[in-house]
Amino acid sequence: MPEDNPDRNVSLRNAVARRITSLRHEKRLSLSSLASEAGIGKGTLSELEAGTRNPTLGTLYALAGPLGVPLTGLVGDEAGRSVSDGVVDARLLSVRTHDDGGTTEVFWLTVAAGGTRVSPPHGLGTTEHLRVVRGSARVGEQGSEQLLAAGASHSWSGDTTHSYSSPDGAEGVLVIETPGNVA
Repeated sequence: MPEDNPDRNVSLRNAVARRITSLRHEKRLSLSSLASEAGIGKGTLSELEAGTRNPTLGTLYALAGPLGVPLTGLVGDEAGRSVSDGVVDARLLSVRTHDDGGTTEVFWLTVAAGGTRVSPPHGLGTTEHLRVVRGSARVGEQGSEQLLAAGASHSWSGDTTHSYSSPDGAEGVLVIETPGNVA
């Protein structure tokens, strides 16, 4: 979750900490149960909630699923907000919440050359769409990823394990659609 401004980084880290804690309490989850559901250590979750640890993109996605929120539900919906894990950098361009509670998040996505990012399943019914603008990227549901050149696009189910990789580095527009009122 690197930011250019150290003060902004601390502010964002504290805001994420408050959101995680609040959502965990709303869901009536203990630290142990949320950590277990997210597949992260209880100590890691405790440090995130205390605001003493910077969350990675992978950790945020791991927590978003069990908490039932899109990524912006944890990092906020301020355009320009960026989260990164060293392989993938996702800079928020826009987010819209629909009448049914669903969301459409639009990110400028950068994938580092030679890097691979495996993303855990998001909420039920989530769909992702990537249009590659520069370079090439291999994306999609794990085991059936597609290699996309600049100008190509692909959509896949975001509610399964999926991945992003790039042999030469890539940039593109990622749209994540999370439905509301899923039964």
